[in-house]
Amino acid sequence: MLGSGGVSDGYEVGSKRQRMMESNPYFAVSSSTGGFQPYIGYGGGFQPSPFPVVRLRGLPFNCTDIDIFKFFAGLDIVDVLLVNKSGRFSGEAFVVFAGSMQVELALHRDRQNMGRRYVEVFRCKRQDYYNAVAAEVNYEGIYDNDYHGSPPPSRSKRFSDKDQMEYSEILKMRGLPFSVKKSQIVDFFGDYKLIEERIHIACRPDGKATGEAYVEFISAEEAKRAMGKDKMTIGSRYVELFPSTQDEARRAESRSRQ
Repeated sequence: MLGSGGVSDGYEVGSKRQRMMESNPYFAVSSSTGGFQPYIGYGGGFQPSPFPVVRLRGLPFNCTDIDIFKFFAGLDIVDVLLVNKSGRFSGEAFVVFAGSMQVELALHRDRQNMGRRYVEVFRCKRQDYYNAVAAEVNYEGIYDNDYHGSPPPSRSKRFSDKDQMEYSEILKMRGLPFSVKKSQIVDFFGDYKLIEERIHIACRPDGKATGEAYVEFISAEEAKRAMGKDKMTIGSRYVELFPSTQDEARRAESRSRQ
């Protein structure tokens, strides 16, 4: 069993953060206050509640979000974000909990071991987490205070960013319909040479799709060419593409098997 029921309040770990921000009071923002709205405490007074997030450092490089759930067994986790740099896992992660008390309990696990490595657990700011999410999706403006959804960045902006990244044969897809089939992904990349048996649609441990997939092409050059499909649609959903690695794809496949 993952934590206290695994995922708090029905949130899907690592995906659909927009819905989390809209439905969880810890993510509340307001254009008038320019930031996080405090809870109203007993007696009608405002009691500011710190954003319930911690940062982890020193994680094993084969760490998955399942390992983090096990590390924090018994606590209510809302989101796990593994931090990648240049397509490789950095050994750091952000973990958002269901409340401030959960954070206090999580901090007691500082310097406990995961495998053979001890893990640092320390406080961080809400903006640190948002910055890490923004870096992961490579999408500016999505966490503005007055968020109401935005059109995709311009093609020139997308490619000026992503052309600088190192490519392998693997691309990561994000924002897929949860009902997507491999055949739809093959059709989406119809003009590019992919390896059909190396398409992996990522799932949570309970078998539900995460909206992500990993696709292997015949070469790194072909994967880079296929980035021309970035922000194009499958059904009514526009799909984001990112350079990925064999290691990241294997970790996703491992999580799906569990």
